[in-house]
Amino acid sequence: MWSGPRNISTAMMRAWENRTDCEVIDEPFYGYFLEHTGIEHPMREKILENTNTDLNSIIRQVQCRPESGLFYHKHISTHMLEHIPLDWLAEVENLFLIRDPRYMVASYTAKRNQTTAADLGYTQLQTLYEAACELPGKAPLVIDSRRFLEKPEVYLRYICNHLAIDFQENMLRWPAGTRPSDGVWHEHWYDSVKSSTGFGAPRTELPALDADQQALADACMPHFEVLNKHALAL
Repeated sequence: MWSGPRNISTAMMRAWENRTDCEVIDEPFYGYFLEHTGIEHPMREKILENTNTDLNSIIRQVQCRPESGLFYHKHISTHMLEHIPLDWLAEVENLFLIRDPRYMVASYTAKRNQTTAADLGYTQLQTLYEAACELPGKAPLVIDSRRFLEKPEVYLRYICNHLAIDFQENMLRWPAGTRPSDGVWHEHWYDSVKSSTGFGAPRTELPALDADQQALADACMPHFEVLNKHALAL
């Protein structure tokens, strides 16, 4: 599941981890991204101390399937730097989670100052989608988070059918709290999902943005609109 930040991606990971047959991995390229770029993120040093930063090892990790059941990857598109090989995308089913950038900007800037459009991952998400479309087989699914939250069961059933796996009711509800699978960054970013027990209702009103936030949203909007043309409408 490819996504930008602040886009129900962790709640989606909770849903899949709550299945009886699924292992999950949380943002495996994050540590490498921080080490390679030198960028300042909340909890940077703690993340680097507690994550794998060897690129070849990370790629082997995402290619390693469990002996049985499913393997769910939560990936943030921002972490996929231009030089990172993408040939392993042909070995997995690629799905794309999108969100109107006005909501994402409001949520992200509340957690991190000095945000740029590159931090929100829309350009990278479009690049990854176009790469996935070139692969043989079915076209990758694009899921708009607002539409998904209006009908989570309907969308999860469709996604499971697309992947030729059984839907499980326990994807809709999960226990509150942290998980051993959560990245160490959960301390900064996962407050709302750790208190959740299921998918919440979508926001119905656009957030009020200041001039800088609006400029960020405007820069991201063209990429969102390209992807949104392909989004499921159920």
